[in-house]
Amino acid sequence: MKEKIESPKAPAAIGPYSQAVMDEGLLFVSGQLPIDSKTGEFPSEDIAAQTRQSLENIREILKEAGYTMERILKTTVYLQDMEDFTAMNEVYQEFFTAPYPARAAFQVAKLPKGAKVEIEAVAK
Repeated sequence: MKEKIESPKAPAAIGPYSQAVMDEGLLFVSGQLPIDSKTGEFPSEDIAAQTRQSLENIREILKEAGYTMERILKTTVYLQDMEDFTAMNEVYQEFFTAPYPARAAFQVAKLPKGAKVEIEAVAK
């Protein structure tokens, strides 16, 4: 049975979707923008800071479900500019250990609120 997962330590959904949904042990975390839940703002324009904030938001949602980052099987990273890939990747690797989750990364035309990165995850 589908269960909504929501953490007050991650930004609230800005549309008709849930922060995350769990069903039969699978946790689907919606794309997380780099929004600080305390301020409602991005930490800075820096891709490293934005990546860190997006991953911290995912971590908080996982905690709410009783999961850790080690439970993530797959992520998708959306970048405003693929030139930011290396800087994003340097921060990304701080959050994971081997065996790393499967991942896809794409450059997109535009992200909500002018973000430089958005990250979604699937965990079990």
